[in-house]
Amino acid sequence: KNIRKFPRPVVALGVFDGVHRGHRSILKAAVRRARSIKGRSVVLTFWPHPRGQESLYSLEHRLRLIKELGVDVCIVISFNKRFAKISAAQFIKNILFKKIGATEICVGNNFRFGRNVEGGVNTLKKFSTIYNYRLKIFNIIREHNKPISSTYIRALIKKGNLRAAKRLLSRPVAVLGTVIAGMRLGKKLGFPTANIDPHHEVIPPKGIYAVFVILEGKKFYGTCYIGTKPTLNPVDKKLRIEASIFNLNKNIYGKYLEIQFIEKIREDKKFSSLTALAKQIELDNLKARHLLSLP
Repeated sequence: KNIRKFPRPVVALGVFDGVHRGHRSILKAAVRRARSIKGRSVVLTFWPHPRGQESLYSLEHRLRLIKELGVDVCIVISFNKRFAKISAAQFIKNILFKKIGATEICVGNNFRFGRNVEGGVNTLKKFSTIYNYRLKIFNIIREHNKPISSTYIRALIKKGNLRAAKRLLSRPVAVLGTVIAGMRLGKKLGFPTANIDPHHEVIPPKGIYAVFVILEGKKFYGTCYIGTKPTLNPVDKKLRIEASIFNLNKNIYGKYLEIQFIEKIREDKKFSSLTALAKQIELDNLKARHLLSLP
């Protein structure tokens, strides 16, 4: 109901979970084309994932990444049972044509849509003459003969293969979360940390990482701990994510942080005492500074 018509909309159509290299080629093409015809680049996406898959990124994170590419408008369709019953023909007629007035559509050649996923690029081609839109179809990008997909990238992140995942994403593996109150132990040890409540994200394996931290558009450096704190809570198995941000001394509770994982420093392990843990944290920070090319 809230969608209004935009001038000469170039629509990038897809789930775009992960905004990986393949997705970025579609989104960037839509932005370029819209600018060249003095129109608007419009992303039409869905949440939650239409196939019920685990998402690589939360919706908030995905929207941030889409925005970074210069997209003008992002329309998020709530994918529920009612919407799932809409036929491919109805989707094209009522949403792409009547609601948005798409002049051009950019889509991956594996995109499926409509009731019982009956529609695909051939359906879009068939209706393009009826509703007078231009269609640009993008082939799946492959690497080492494997299609770049969010499913494959999720598996790489879970295995801890950050370099391969980064290559397919065209940026570091990252987690978006809200800063929450923690046990304040890091502060007592002399290394204050920001406890992160991750949004709907895929988390790398346990360990300590050298990271970039994006806070309110600014880039900071630091370390990130992912683990169950075995030195303090050998019984508690709750996974915790804590970022130690270098050169930041202010209250950031409730703020959104994006943690970009650059390289793993070591595995999580139990220490004999808090003193031993504090010494190791100091070494971790030195290693992180070296990995991040800091003085």
